[in-house]
Amino acid sequence: MTRKSLFSAFLCISCALLIVSAPAGYGIAWGGEAAKVKKECVSLGGEGIEGILRRLKLPDAKVVSIAESPIKGLCEVVIEITGQTKIFYLDADRNYLINGPLVEVSTMTNKTMETIHSIQDNKRIDIAKIPLADTLFLGERSAAKKVVVFTDPDCPFCAEFHQTMKKIVAARKDIAFYIKFLPLEFHKDAYWKAKSIVCNKSIKMLEDNFEKREIPKTECATEEIANSMKLAKSMGIGGTPSMILPDGRLKKGALPEADILDMIDGKK
Repeated sequence: MTRKSLFSAFLCISCALLIVSAPAGYGIAWGGEAAKVKKECVSLGGEGIEGILRRLKLPDAKVVSIAESPIKGLCEVVIEITGQTKIFYLDADRNYLINGPLVEVSTMTNKTMETIHSIQDNKRIDIAKIPLADTLFLGERSAAKKVVVFTDPDCPFCAEFHQTMKKIVAARKDIAFYIKFLPLEFHKDAYWKAKSIVCNKSIKMLEDNFEKREIPKTECATEEIANSMKLAKSMGIGGTPSMILPDGRLKKGALPEADILDMIDGKK
């Protein structure tokens, strides 16, 4: 069992859906300014949380922050493991651990995902450290605004997203999309398709595949797919399509063209 699956397994034992209407809490790093968080939540920090993670056989998980949750006496704990941001909740006495979305009744807002999205928006990936020299791309290599996209040949949302990328580069010569492959395990043909496309260095093969046309199976000596998968994992990317914007933000899903352009241009 992987650490990720182990994490899911132990949290699901005490899984619950929490419905609240109180205002949202606030978070700080557990070594930070304690006055901003209730004493009982601060006391969970450092060795308190790390001890729990060790007992759960997750010693490599990093405690990112602890916050007072909207529920009195319940603390929000943010951790990072294998590049993924996770949130769970603990009572101040560390007797109960709860995993699940915390929903504000008045707005039906998922406060757990709201926190995760906020953390992701504040994260930045150094796009300059991603190898792009031999990467398939759409647009002009001289384009000032580079976007890295992780795709899967058998992902229908990726096919949709690819058409959006083509429209963008046709209209904007200052934008280029660099394509990395992340074949998902449940797509049994995705790996060999990705490898064949890389071996032939062919955008046309990728587009033929997305249009449901057969592509030839090609073998070559390449570590591109394996390296791309490792890179995605290190950055917390587990789904497709995912894109890294020029400013280093990570966004997931087949987003609308207008939203993508606003993100690339820094308007949202």
